Amino acid sequence: MSVLQGIVPPIVTPMQPDGQVDYDSLDRLLDHLLNAGVDGIFAMGSSGQVAYLTDAERDEVIRRSVARVAGRVPVVAGVADFTARRVIEQARRAADAGVAAVVVTAPLYALNDTAEIADHFRMVAAAVDVPVIAYDVPVRVKTKLSNDLVMQLAAEGTIVAVKDSSGDDVGFRRLAAANRAAGHPIDLLSGHEVMCDAMGMAGADGLVPGLGNVDPAGYLRLWQAVQAADWTTALVEQNRLNKLMEIAFVPQGRSGDAGGIGGFKMALELLGVIDSATMPAPIAPLSDADRDAIRAILAEVDLLS
Repeated sequence: MSVLQGIVPPIVTPMQPDGQVDYDSLDRLLDHLLNAGVDGIFAMGSSGQVAYLTDAERDEVIRRSVARVAGRVPVVAGVADFTARRVIEQARRAADAGVAAVVVTAPLYALNDTAEIADHFRMVAAAVDVPVIAYDVPVRVKTKLSNDLVMQLAAEGTIVAVKDSSGDDVGFRRLAAANRAAGHPIDLLSGHEVMCDAMGMAGADGLVPGLGNVDPAGYLRLWQAVQAADWTTALVEQNRLNKLMEIAFVPQGRSGDAGGIGGFKMALELLGVIDSATMPAPIAPLSDADRDAIRAILAEVDLLS
């Protein structure tokens, strides 16, 4: 069962200067992505700073996204939480809001072994009436989903896809080979912004790049080249996007949540897509020097005059 393929940006969550979610800017961000021609929307992922939002804010961002997209492409939602019972509560509300699938990580905080993590995914899949996509993001949950576990869950129909943000390119290539050998039971999506051409060559079915918030058209051109096996064009576009990705490294001495996502938000503010680059408390805003450096990078890649 294919739910997601192609370019599926994990949307940021725009905020007003007072820290409240800016739903008008969210609408404009979704329009920005849909007008570019993206193939799906992923709400409430790491780029959406899901960890900082209340349950009510999560629910409203998902509802607003589903309403704005209005069936034009699939909307999937992250439902990260500590353990399966809590994830199920999040997932049921997301399903009621109309998402096409829920995106589930390994448990947070809880210390589970591989068998328990497998049952975590099975419990969620059994409790909701929408498909489950596994989200492999060990930098945040401290657990790497093994290829054996992923393929086991795929074979039994517990998951329909994997969003790989592990940064383990060797592991991804081995997973792609295992998926092909098993008859391609799941879709594989890579969140590695600077390696998308190689991930496509390795066997990715789609890309979930946080940088795609800023330049969805660039990732669509890259994916079109990958689909055509035009690796020369793909490399040229990937190199251009890698220059753009430098916005994530402009802030120095800041947390991971402040740097990369802050860079994306600042770029979107400078492009006029969202009103403010405000970050959720306690994350401080980027500096004026950061703003100037990000503006220069946008100009260098022809996104801003």
